[in-house]
Amino acid sequence: MKTEYDLFIDGRWIKPGKRFEVQMPYDGSVVGTVPKATQAEVGQAIQAAKKAAPAAARLSSYKRYEVLMKVATLMQQRQEDFARAIASESGKPIKEARVEVSRAVQTLIFSAEEAKRNVGEMIPMDAHPAGADRLGFTLRMPRGVIAAITPFNFPLNLSCHKIGPALAGGNTVVHKPASATPISGYMLAELFAEAGLPAGFLNTVTGSGGEVGDFLVAHPDVSMVTFTGSAEVGKHIRAIAGMKPVTLELGANCGVIVDDDADIELALGRCAAGGFAHSGQVCIHLQRIYAGPKIAADFTDALKARVAKFKIGHPLDEATDVASLIDEANAARVADWIAEAVRNGARTIIGGERVGRATVKPAILADTKPDMKVVAEESFGPLVCVDRYTSLEEAVETINRSRFGLQAGIITRDIQKALWAAQRIECGGVMINDVPMFRVDQMPYGGVKDSGIGREGPKYALAEMTETKTVVINLAGGPK
Repeated sequence: MKTEYDLFIDGRWIKPGKRFEVQMPYDGSVVGTVPKATQAEVGQAIQAAKKAAPAAARLSSYKRYEVLMKVATLMQQRQEDFARAIASESGKPIKEARVEVSRAVQTLIFSAEEAKRNVGEMIPMDAHPAGADRLGFTLRMPRGVIAAITPFNFPLNLSCHKIGPALAGGNTVVHKPASATPISGYMLAELFAEAGLPAGFLNTVTGSGGEVGDFLVAHPDVSMVTFTGSAEVGKHIRAIAGMKPVTLELGANCGVIVDDDADIELALGRCAAGGFAHSGQVCIHLQRIYAGPKIAADFTDALKARVAKFKIGHPLDEATDVASLIDEANAARVADWIAEAVRNGARTIIGGERVGRATVKPAILADTKPDMKVVAEESFGPLVCVDRYTSLEEAVETINRSRFGLQAGIITRDIQKALWAAQRIECGGVMINDVPMFRVDQMPYGGVKDSGIGREGPKYALAEMTETKTVVINLAGGPK
């Protein structure tokens, strides 16, 4: 794996004035060095994207499709290189990193397909009394320069979720990967260059959010911002973006209802996966489990037994199930939240101890209260709270008692219960007989309340990243 990367601006690799180290979260070893861009360098990237925008808008749908498909093919051929980069810079276990690369390939393919379907619609003009002798239709027009700001937890796939639809819609992009995990973003830029994407269509820069992120968001030549990250940063971006549209995919504290009649084996397997994948650093991580009164005790014991079998280890070890959080500060925060909950009456069923540099042992808590941070806030760590409910109405009300609303789940054999709950849970998606962490990359994805604005998934992101232009033709005066 390459260890030194330069800025990618206007189709060229440009040496930066400053660099910073990227460390493996698990042990602190240096993975590589990347540019620490200045505002002037980000300005160059924006101007390159602006200069290329007219050509991007004129590029045929087939050419957009062709480039995206070529990148997907190249990525598939280099899956292991990308997986090792993701595991090294993010601390994600290598087997999960391989899944992320596979998903990123699918995201690019779906984006390529949407490039061919980026069409408007016919308008029945004569349905209005004043619309006689008019022919009307809409066009989907690119917005221009899109700022794509991506997070550390899925550094490749979430970059593809922003860059793929943006290019499919005829836009240009300035991409700022997370400072903790920028290497996969630069590797992605290399693939686009190899695939023949014209200069300026994609530009990749790195640096701190406060110094270059805010500059990028607020810049008048940026037409739209798409961001994935915390609710607090998302609100800040919305405040400084001005009139430009924003898509915000933010955090959550997702819950699942496990009914008394649930398939327990299904529930246990899905809850174990949904609660602890990537040490819980997933926006739709399962954080709250509400179990039926008849099964709660046995379910908690069985989940404990499953969690006890997780192997904690180095992210590049094939056997590792849980590696580390993204840094020591977040590991300390998660451990502090667990300790605070225990001081206030919660019980630790298993785990919660810090080990190594940035690892927290997978934790299950019980007897929690709604105002505890482990329940009310986004933990973004390997912890799950399991509590008993007395009625389905109470369980739904408890899930809704949150400032977040990204995804939720209900596991039951009763379809009437499932559909009743799905209509009443306040969130962007409800998974029936599954946990909130289920996502395939073509589905609409996004939340309500503090979980964000807009939807991702290539078809839905493309709609956000293009504007509707109405065209009306007056046919009056033609041959009778």
